Amino acid sequence: MRRPHIRSVAVAIAVTTAATGLAGTAFAGPSTGVERSSASTATNTTAVVEAASTAAFAHASATGVSQGDELHAQDVMLDPEGARHVRFVRTHDGMPVLGGDLVVHLDQKLAYTGVTRAADHAVKPATTQAKLTADQAAAKAAEAAKGDAGSAQLVVDARGGSAALAYQVTVTDQQGTNTVVVDAVTGKVRSNTPDSDEFLSPKLLADLRKHGETLDPATGSAAPDAGLLGNGISGATGYPSAAKGTGKTLFVGSVGLTTTQTSRGHYQLKDPSRYGTETRDAKGKTTEKFSAGTAFTGTTNVWGNGTTSNRASAAADAQYGITKTLDFYKSTFGRKGIANNSKAAQGMVHWGNKVANAFWDPTCNCMLYGDGDGQTFKKPLVVLDVTGHELTHGVVDATAKLEPTYVDSNGNQYGEPGALNESLADVFGSNVEFYANNPKDTPDYLIGEKLGLAQKFLRRLDHPSLDKLEGTIDYWSKDTYYTEVHAGSGVSSHAYYLLAEGSGKKTINGVAYDSPTYGHSTVKGIGRAKATAIFYRALTRYMVSTTDFHDARVATLKAAKDLYGANSTEYKTVDKAWAAVNVTAANTPTGH
Repeated sequence: MRRPHIRSVAVAIAVTTAATGLAGTAFAGPSTGVERSSASTATNTTAVVEAASTAAFAHASATGVSQGDELHAQDVMLDPEGARHVRFVRTHDGMPVLGGDLVVHLDQKLAYTGVTRAADHAVKPATTQAKLTADQAAAKAAEAAKGDAGSAQLVVDARGGSAALAYQVTVTDQQGTNTVVVDAVTGKVRSNTPDSDEFLSPKLLADLRKHGETLDPATGSAAPDAGLLGNGISGATGYPSAAKGTGKTLFVGSVGLTTTQTSRGHYQLKDPSRYGTETRDAKGKTTEKFSAGTAFTGTTNVWGNGTTSNRASAAADAQYGITKTLDFYKSTFGRKGIANNSKAAQGMVHWGNKVANAFWDPTCNCMLYGDGDGQTFKKPLVVLDVTGHELTHGVVDATAKLEPTYVDSNGNQYGEPGALNESLADVFGSNVEFYANNPKDTPDYLIGEKLGLAQKFLRRLDHPSLDKLEGTIDYWSKDTYYTEVHAGSGVSSHAYYLLAEGSGKKTINGVAYDSPTYGHSTVKGIGRAKATAIFYRALTRYMVSTTDFHDARVATLKAAKDLYGANSTEYKTVDKAWAAVNVTAANTPTGH
């Protein structure tokens, strides 16, 4: 579940110079990325940011940028075919603007070509004079989130169709942190959202307990995969150095892992070839500090025994899933790390006491895996598509920052942007499985098929409504706005599947699919490689924090036009795929 972490504005710039299409071995597609020297990239980036900022103010009627606003570049994308895109967050009179993000689009000559913006209104609040003090706001936030409040920061809350002066407060309890936004004039709590991304929603966990369903997925060490495993010998003359180790996992058998040899005969579960990506043992603590975890070390470079009796077994699954996810994003899109900043992705297993969940936690920029509660869920949630799903929340957090519209008192989230976030996590999580192509976890368009659920999967992309646990929907309607985000995710997941594989019956890797359509139309798919390229480009270039399903349709059409042309079969199929889930230009809600 997407739990947005609303951060203060930062001015760091991440540069993307590839990621326009598919590269490497994942889909056997041609590379469309480009390589630039760091010096020329820095020079180009500076010029692009300056041009985009100038254009945003020059085209204020389109961009919504006004006096008192300052733009801070978060991401700069230089497409090989010439387009440039700059993602900005905004401050107003020095205050961070929540929901003020926008992407300015330029051509190769740095001329303005358009904008994608979150707020379709002015972000200037009616007053800049707070009636509440910071201490009063912190007290209200602590009461709302039932924890210890940090300092309150004045912000402009431009979400929800208007702009208001507000305080933003981080509240901490034993389970983590919440971001609470309190109206600085009325004292009303405008939002209260947990900061971590849970794989299983509170509603789903409650329903599983209510129905007495026990999730106890089969585990056990499998035969080694030929050519993957290592003997721990690195041949290095100095330390630390990379070494080839073996992970004896819970869910995918014996796999090869690149580890760090720290000295002769001593190893650490840390991958120096992937930015130092590491998995640690939280040892039952609910810490959000990766440094508080205990490193996995050993003298054999073999991690786990394929069962839960060895604490390193879950760590081997986690490390394998994290590194495969990193490899998928790099090989397919040229993306270097979750935030595209060449930094490690981290994980902690055995997190908390009897926690039946797995999380992406933006506070520590790491994956947290519970061991299960021993009743409803009896194994750690370290399966491959769970890791791919949750790390994709990190990718979304680093790009469009899609946020739910509202959160209920139990922590369940609602609204189309949040549902789109869940959908993208399912789409790319499924793609991680296809990339890994592990015989012990057959690639498919099912999510959570190894969790041991009675319905044999948690969600599926081809026919989402076959998920009766969450009540996932196949098609868009006006009620989708009020649908819990996992249930609502079916709309765009279904559109993606139809774009990739088409409608009707199909068997892939032994799994039977039969994808229906709204109005019984027929869609012929363009293939997973092209569908995935379109959805990734749409996410990184044309989606913002408020993007809903109709906006996503427009974003994917723009992406298809960029990659394949406005008259291409790919572009036309994008339109057909969205129409097949009842998302069309004709039924676009007013206000778009």
